[in-house]
Amino acid sequence: MAYGRVAIELTGDEALVLSQGLERLQTTDLGRLADDSAVWAPIHRIAGTLDKALPELFAPDYDQRLEDARRRLRPQD
Repeated sequence: MAYGRVAIELTGDEALVLSQGLERLQTTDLGRLADDSAVWAPIHRIAGTLDKALPELFAPDYDQRLEDARRRLRPQD
């Protein structure tokens, strides 16, 4: 069965936090996390798309922006 394209919409905060999480994931021992190397093709594609779409990644205050986004995304108790 062939699938069409899938679009995913993220908020800016979600995209920033996901980008950093995917970066960490890609720099780990990927073989430990998935036994099928095909899973990494879409992960790399998503990460590359986020890298191109987020100018915040290159902002001098990136660390603060990332922490602010994380804080906003965490559930409030």
